[in-house]
Amino acid sequence: MKPSSCLFVFFIFISCAAHAQDSDFPGGDQPKPFKPFIVYQDKGAANRFVPSGYMPTGECIKMDDAWKDNCQQSKSCIKVQYDIACSLKGRHWAGVYWLNPADNWGDRKGGYNLTGAKKLVFWARGENGGEKIAEFRLGGVGQGREYPDSDTASIGPVILSKQWKEYEIDLRGKDLTSISGGFAWIANVDDNPASCTFYLDNIRYE
Repeated sequence: MKPSSCLFVFFIFISCAAHAQDSDFPGGDQPKPFKPFIVYQDKGAANRFVPSGYMPTGECIKMDDAWKDNCQQSKSCIKVQYDIACSLKGRHWAGVYWLNPADNWGDRKGGYNLTGAKKLVFWARGENGGEKIAEFRLGGVGQGREYPDSDTASIGPVILSKQWKEYEIDLRGKDLTSISGGFAWIANVDDNPASCTFYLDNIRYE
């Protein structure tokens, strides 16, 4: 065999061996771990979604995302006041979506590719305990519009206590390639006949 042929065979052998090392054995070409993706951490932090999607119209909701009394971990947290008396005059329910970009209901390109996230994690507590949130959710925005979310997931109903508690929404098996609706809550007057004030903190994808 000519020297050039020997070198060519040797090169092919080395290339195949290197490919086998990268592809056939653990630790070769592994996907990078998903880094925590923040929906809300503190007022003024690098929060990726905006609480701009007030539903159905917003007049029965007051939110303070710079509340500093008895927060879970951060310097600030979110205080939500759902006005039951106001809601009784209207549609008997209310909620807020954290959107990207702000006010985007699927009419504009936006959102994030959150592929790799296994769960959405957040902390919540009630003002008095017993507040009932019909649903905490993500995704589901823009169905029938030009830029719909690729999937949705939720938990609920959730009955809050006066103490902070961590909750999770399982995202395994979900298509997270395009999510504009990063987080949302929905409550109604039937579940909260007197009042509904609650707090949220440290909302993130993991």
